[in-house]
Amino acid sequence: MPSGAKSEPPVAAQLSLAGVRLGIRRVAVLTPGIVVFSVAFGAAAAAKGLSLLEAVLMSAMVYAGVSQLVAMELWRPEWSWGAIAGLAVVTATVNARMVLQGASLQPWLARYPRLVNAVHLFFFTDANWLIGTRYQSEGGRDLGVLVGAGLALWLIWVVATLPGYLLGALVADPRQYGIDLVMPIFFAAMLVPLWRGPRAALPWIVAGIVALVTARLVGGYAFIIVGALSGALAGALLDDPA
Repeated sequence: MPSGAKSEPPVAAQLSLAGVRLGIRRVAVLTPGIVVFSVAFGAAAAAKGLSLLEAVLMSAMVYAGVSQLVAMELWRPEWSWGAIAGLAVVTATVNARMVLQGASLQPWLARYPRLVNAVHLFFFTDANWLIGTRYQSEGGRDLGVLVGAGLALWLIWVVATLPGYLLGALVADPRQYGIDLVMPIFFAAMLVPLWRGPRAALPWIVAGIVALVTARLVGGYAFIIVGALSGALAGALLDDPA
């Protein structure tokens, strides 16, 4: 570098109320889908015999979206250590996607103190990951956007659990109203902005086909684990320069 040249200063860590407000505004578009999704969880929790307090506390403290719905599918009146281990493996597999999502934002988050990241990552979800990646691709760097989006999504999720629970207590089989379709519709809508062409879609296709075949051949929720691992392997092989 020539002696007279000036290096560009690193981007400062920014966390502002303006960013928080922007994050909250960007959540508005997703609110209807999140509400329906949370209502579906509340209804499932009621159908499985959880109390209203237990359902709300699960939404507030676990706050795991699709994993909460999967947990309700596996929920049983009596538990064994094997059943608990199985539930842990399935939900951990479902949530493993968050590792990659967090890693994709690491260059942005690394400039902030660990305590700040530890707090706001509790509210980290697929929805505000999408908000964050779009905002970052537009040149934004204010962490307040992720914080505001995360807090707003968490509040919506917890509050919407209440009417969902009441609905589930009144309706014997919520599936007859199509609530079981919320999850696939929600994720299909989320995948649209991530489209990067046919080549990048191959791991998704592999994961879907393998999961469907496994669901036909093997009982339980093994299809989730097998499908996820198959998609990850296909993606790794696709990106392998060799």
